[in-house]
Amino acid sequence: MTSVSPFRLLIALIVILGGALLASQMPQSGQQFIIIIASGTIALFTVLQDRPAPPLPDPAALERQRKRILYQGRSEAYQDIINPITDPILLVRNAKVAAANAAAAKVLGDHIVGEDVRIAIRHPAAADRLANPDAEHSGEPILLVGVGSTDQRWELRINTLQDGLKLVQLSDRSSRYAAERMRTDFVANASHELRTPLAAIKGFLETLEDPKAGKDDATRARFLKIMYTEADRMQRLVEDLMSLSRIEAEKFELPSEQIDLSELVAEARDFYINSRGKKESEILVNLPTDIPLIYGDRAQLSQVVNNLLSNAFKYGRKGAPVTINLAPNKSGTMLCLAIRDQGDGIAAEHIPRLTERFYRVDKGRSKSIGGTGLGLAIVKHITERHGGRMEISSEVGVGTTVSILLPIASNSIGLDDGQDISG
Repeated sequence: MTSVSPFRLLIALIVILGGALLASQMPQSGQQFIIIIASGTIALFTVLQDRPAPPLPDPAALERQRKRILYQGRSEAYQDIINPITDPILLVRNAKVAAANAAAAKVLGDHIVGEDVRIAIRHPAAADRLANPDAEHSGEPILLVGVGSTDQRWELRINTLQDGLKLVQLSDRSSRYAAERMRTDFVANASHELRTPLAAIKGFLETLEDPKAGKDDATRARFLKIMYTEADRMQRLVEDLMSLSRIEAEKFELPSEQIDLSELVAEARDFYINSRGKKESEILVNLPTDIPLIYGDRAQLSQVVNNLLSNAFKYGRKGAPVTINLAPNKSGTMLCLAIRDQGDGIAAEHIPRLTERFYRVDKGRSKSIGGTGLGLAIVKHITERHGGRMEISSEVGVGTTVSILLPIASNSIGLDDGQDISG
């Protein structure tokens, strides 16, 4: 038992003496009352004797608490800084995620704050560098493949901040790698497309060098026909490549000439009827009168119409009509040219890649009908140069519709009743 506090003992004695003094001046009953109070006071101070003083806090624990409050405050301050950044950003301390911005939560999940960083970023190269809290970082990029989705590529950069806090930045480089892959594929495909007919021509020339083969008129005529076909194919390919190159060089130059697209549609229809042997019933054209004008490059827009018509006839069923619709969209701001064939259609997984250079759904069929694999790529680039957009819809066994939407000229005339010029 601990001793009574001297101060409290002094107070108790004062109370007792005061009580005794008062009791001597009071009747007997009053004295008893005072004595009871004094006894109670003594009992009270006896119970309320000193307790052991609480132990002083551990200085190390106080320091840890101070740092924790400080770190929390800094993390909240950093949170306000990283939130507006569009790249995924993490703040890591002791291999745990202290904070993350909205972009990081979208890619890695909302649960990552407070988790081990190796769980938040499940990649061996990242875990190897982030698991060690004492590791030094220079900010050099680290390539990560498969974070977020299997085909995404990221550059990871780690920078050390104050108090052991690390800033982890993920930059999406998928589009850059896709562009590099497209350039590589383009060179490889262009080389292949040119090398194949060249090899055929060279082979036939070597055959015709043989006097026996050269004297055979039927063989020579057959070989010359094939050589002409292959040379024509190379010529079309070179022309398409040059055309694509010119379009890309002019893509930032907006056309200023006002064009009546209905005239180009009528010209293309007449060309296929008069020069390509198509029947009037095979090209159905629906367009209103007083079609609004658009700003455009006449030669390039004519190329768009002819490329789309060519594809429609190549891939549509023989004898089935191709339909051309030309009209403003519902909002009246864009002029829509839609060309629909009645062919085998295209599976949904192929549609996003149809405008890639040299991409073919059926390579054998495309080459046999003379396709270069650049037609839709040219159409897409011309459309984009004109400030428009291209849409492709298809149903297997039914057919395909390619639509081009181009901005209407601001001072263009309005739309009246429609007419049919299909024949």
